[in-house]
Amino acid sequence: MRKVTLIPGDGIGPEIVGAAVKVLEAARAPIEWEIADAGISAVKKGKPALSDEVLDSIRKNGVCLKGPTETPVISGHRSVNVALRQELGLYANLRPVKSIKGIKTRYERIDLVVVRENTEDLYAGIEHKIGNVAAESVKLITAEASSRIAKFAFEYARKEGRKKVTAVHKANIMKLSDGLFLECARKVAADYPDIVYEEVIIDNMCMQLVRNPEKYDVLLCPNLYGDIISDLCAGLVGGLGVVPGANVGDGVAVFEAVHGSAPDIAGKNVANPTAMILSAAMMLKYMGEGKKGERIEKALYEALEAGENLTPDLGGKATTDEFCESVIKRLETVV
Repeated sequence: MRKVTLIPGDGIGPEIVGAAVKVLEAARAPIEWEIADAGISAVKKGKPALSDEVLDSIRKNGVCLKGPTETPVISGHRSVNVALRQELGLYANLRPVKSIKGIKTRYERIDLVVVRENTEDLYAGIEHKIGNVAAESVKLITAEASSRIAKFAFEYARKEGRKKVTAVHKANIMKLSDGLFLECARKVAADYPDIVYEEVIIDNMCMQLVRNPEKYDVLLCPNLYGDIISDLCAGLVGGLGVVPGANVGDGVAVFEAVHGSAPDIAGKNVANPTAMILSAAMMLKYMGEGKKGERIEKALYEALEAGENLTPDLGGKATTDEFCESVIKRLETVV
C-alpha cells in the first residue's frame, strides 16, 4: 500500500474527490489515504489555508490528490495552489488535453499536452504600488527554471512517444526575459534530435490553436502563457470539467482537477467528477500503477461515449454519484 495525501478542498471538492476515491477503490488501487485540510475549509476550522502540517504530509508521502480550493479576490489568503507550487518546488504544471467521444465540440482529433513552468514569471508575486497612481509587477525569468522546464517537456515527450515540442513566447517584444526562455529551450532541444522543436509567438499560438489545434503535440510555456493556453486548450475539448492536471517537482507531485470550487453548486450532488477521476488516473501512472490508471481512463471514456448518466454540464440529468457508479460499473468489464 502507498500512503497518499488527500485534500478534499472547497466547494464541490469533497464531492468530486469522493467520486474519484470510489473509482480508485473499485480499481483496487493500492492506496492508503492521509486526509489533510487546505483552503477555505481549513480557515473555517481556525487553521491556516495551507499549514506546515499539510506540506509535511505531502513531502513525506511524495504524492497528493487535491480537490479545488477557493482563493479570495484581492484580500484574504494567498492562492493555495501557488503556495503549494512554490513551497514544494512543483516547477512543472502538466495538462493533457484530449478529445473525448461523447462530448460534442468543434474538434475531434485533439491530443496535446501543455507543459507550463510553475515557479516564476509574473506569478513570482514580485510587485509593489507606486504611490496611489500605479502598480508594478516584475517578470522574473531565470536560466535555471527555463532549462529545467524545457528538459521536463522533452523528457516527457520522449517517454510518451510524442514527436514535437513547441515553445510559446513573446520574445519579439520581451527580448531579454522571453529571449532567455527561448535560449534555454534551444540548448535543451539540441540534446533531443529525435523530437521536432519549433517556436510560436503567444498571440499567433492562440490563433493557431483555434484554427488547427490537431497539429500540436507538446506545448512548452512560461508561467503566464501556460496558464492562459491551458484553459484555452481545455475549451477545445469540452471545458475545464473534463481535463486533468498535475503539478510535478523532484520526488513530489500534486494531482488535481484544474477547474474551480464552484460554490454555487456545492452540496447539490450535480458536479462533474470527470477531471478529478482523470487526475487520479494520472496519479496512478506516476505511482507506477499504469495499468490501473489506463483501466480507469477506459471505463470513464466508455461512460462518456455511452451518454448515460451524464451530469448537467454535459447535457444530462444525472447526479455526481450516478455518474460515478456508471464508471465503476464499466471497470468490471474493462481489460
